[in-house]
Amino acid sequence: MIRMRRLRANEAIRSLVRENHVNKDDLVYPVFIIEGENIKNPVDSMPGIFQWSIDRFDEELDRIVAAGIRSILLFGIPAKKDETGSEAYNENGVMQRAIRHIKKKAPDLLLIADVCLCEYTSHGHCGLVHDHEILNDETLVLLAKMSVSLAKAGADVIAPSDMMDGRVEYIRNALDENGFQNTLLMAYSAKFASGYYSPFRDAAHSAPSFGDRRTYQMDPANGREAIRECENDIAEGADIIMVKPALAYLDVVKEVTYYTNYPIAVYNVSGEYSMVKAAAEKGWIDEKRIVMENMIAMKRAGAKIIITYHALDVAKWLEE
Repeated sequence: MIRMRRLRANEAIRSLVRENHVNKDDLVYPVFIIEGENIKNPVDSMPGIFQWSIDRFDEELDRIVAAGIRSILLFGIPAKKDETGSEAYNENGVMQRAIRHIKKKAPDLLLIADVCLCEYTSHGHCGLVHDHEILNDETLVLLAKMSVSLAKAGADVIAPSDMMDGRVEYIRNALDENGFQNTLLMAYSAKFASGYYSPFRDAAHSAPSFGDRRTYQMDPANGREAIRECENDIAEGADIIMVKPALAYLDVVKEVTYYTNYPIAVYNVSGEYSMVKAAAEKGWIDEKRIVMENMIAMKRAGAKIIITYHALDVAKWLEE
């Protein structure tokens, strides 16, 4: 008889033969920076998550550094929005000022800057709009302008999340032409048109005012297309590729690991976070056990980088 249970007999043996591990270096913590002063707004649909004004963000920054989290993903929420999302590439915009502030306070923290127009446009779409059509090529110019502006402010990684065709190459060329050859590109490569994003839209004030994003984000039914998206972004100059959301698309993550040898990030998105938090508040699940199981599932599927709102809790649990 083959006795597989011998390898499960106690924690020492289980730890010795464990195939996958989660550590703090795997984690990226998303944060929301809002225009204004003395603001710490709770996001009702995401317990434990807040919108921070720059002057209050040091409170959160201290927690991040103390927890041993080494990377954060920044989202900006401007006071003014317009049809072209002009605050996205304003040299003194909320994101640009936040990056400069954080780099001064915590120079060793890796700053990943989300690049998309949805938080900055009056219509809430990720690109320019004409007659309710989202324009692809015209949007690329503004995404590149935003990327260069954020790199000038001090962003270490530019992360385009818009899903316009050709944007990775366009942004890469713009960064290179402006002297930012060493700035990394982390592409939201396989970003699906998912229902799991709803709480994020509360946090980032980015819900579209008409229609939806299905003409540019991926159909959840498609897996092979995700491979093509990842391969295209690699060919265009991406350094890191991403699958988003994480948990419902771990099959895609696994497939991407077969077809590429690039670092893979996953985004454990707001809906996934909020469902766990809601069930835990009801006492229906063991929050720590569920979250850590989810983290391991992402690593087992092939993710090297996990973007998660659970990051501070996970960092604490890893030390217990």
